[in-house]
Amino acid sequence: MIPRNSFRLAALAVALFLAACGGGRSVSEAPPTNQDDICAIFAQRPAWKKAVHASARKWGAPVPLQMAIIWRESSFRSNVRPPGRKGFFGVSTGPASSAYGFAQAIDGTWGWYQQETGNRKADRTKFEDATDFVGWYMAKSQSSNSIEMHDAFNHYLAYHEGHKGHRTGSYRAKPWLLKVAAAVADQTARYGSQLPQCS
Repeated sequence: MIPRNSFRLAALAVALFLAACGGGRSVSEAPPTNQDDICAIFAQRPAWKKAVHASARKWGAPVPLQMAIIWRESSFRSNVRPPGRKGFFGVSTGPASSAYGFAQAIDGTWGWYQQETGNRKADRTKFEDATDFVGWYMAKSQSSNSIEMHDAFNHYLAYHEGHKGHRTGSYRAKPWLLKVAAAVADQTARYGSQLPQCS
């Protein structure tokens, strides 16, 4: 018979091994430490600066607004999902939607993006793909809903509600969403004022 303490030690050893092999979150995957300062974000993640500027050039979507949308959607976390629905007795029945990744893109819209851009290998957990998606979606909002590129408030509403929802004004019945869109507009202005100071 194996002593009970041996089982505990073995379980601890397995847990430590899994953490060392990637069970834990690596430093490179952690979100930026100062999310209210776009220069600090770019200093910590130089590849993000390159990616979001490339998206801005490609789609005409302003860098501060793209960053503010991703800030709001995921707090710059690569693999976040929405909270799960609660079923009987408070048991989770899975995510509330298929939203996933930096941009919290849902399956259908992400598939539309992949098909239209030809970027079939795009990954929602990769910042370069996520910011390209945000820029693409903003370009769609501009063409289909006539939203000016610097209109952060309405771009976020269209991003959250979809183009049809924005056209029909579904957000008017959601006072909380109007507050969120205002927060995105404020963050866009903050990032916009900081951006010229970035090295």
